[in-house]
Amino acid sequence: MKIVVTGGAGFIGSNFIRYILSVYPDYRVINIDALTYAGNLLSLEDVSQNPNYTFVHGDIANFELVREITAGAGAVINFAAETHVDRSIEDPFIFVRTNVLGMQMLLEAVKNNGVDLFIQISTDEVYGSLGDSGVELTEMFNEESMLKPNSPYAASKAAADHIVRAYSVTYKLPTIITRCTNNYGPYQYPEKLIPLFIMNALMDKTLPLYGDGMNIREWIHVEDHCRAIDAILHHGRIGEIYNIGSGEEMRNINIAELILDTLGKPKSLINYVTDRPGHDRRYALDSTKIKEEVGWKPIHTFKEGIRQTIKWYIENKEWYERILAK
Repeated sequence: MKIVVTGGAGFIGSNFIRYILSVYPDYRVINIDALTYAGNLLSLEDVSQNPNYTFVHGDIANFELVREITAGAGAVINFAAETHVDRSIEDPFIFVRTNVLGMQMLLEAVKNNGVDLFIQISTDEVYGSLGDSGVELTEMFNEESMLKPNSPYAASKAAADHIVRAYSVTYKLPTIITRCTNNYGPYQYPEKLIPLFIMNALMDKTLPLYGDGMNIREWIHVEDHCRAIDAILHHGRIGEIYNIGSGEEMRNINIAELILDTLGKPKSLINYVTDRPGHDRRYALDSTKIKEEVGWKPIHTFKEGIRQTIKWYIENKEWYERILAK
């Protein structure tokens, strides 16, 4: 099978490419990435010489390019996105351009070329925020939950999801939407919470914690996310939406403390900073559907996965130093 992966030089995309080439050595993978600040070919050095892997430097908003690349593809999996909430608050334009307009160019190319399947990698942030106390902790978003995005980033992803659905209904395009919770693991760009906290702690720098640090996120190891996309690629139902979560929720303050404890660093490195605008309090996903329909379930616990992740950053100092030097 020929698979086109967009945004494959990013955190989740690069992990997915590595995963898919190891599990399906006969598959051909074409990676198109614009190599914006978070796109990094250093994350794919170990597969760069694989004869079944091809990298194309390009923008998904370039219709002629994506039409050429997606010709003959069995599947197109769209990881390409601007993702950092803080950056979306500062400059929403680029988020709309890439996450909405660029994604629509991909859909047009898929429609023109008769691609068998288009998978849109979305996010739990499209649902908005849940409560964080008492009985509210039992609340979870399911695939039928209303979309109430609270940041320009989340709004751009929600808009993309609506367009994917519209193409599915109007043009009978074979699409699936996935909405995953927060990912962590190797090769994550250092602006995100876990790698930022790990790297800062390793360098004895402060860990900037928004607000009161009590925001809650559900965390999933990136390998489990890749396994879920694999299962959906081969067994998911056309036209469906699948939530992907681990069931493991953590407050941001507890993650900071766990990282510091693991590295033997003092809690005094935690620095409470002004909260960002529209900061969602809690996300949590009901992942029953993907478990029942495609037989997927996570295999990494957060306790084990975070220790592996910390170990990876300790052992791959050169990788993140080269990132920081860009």
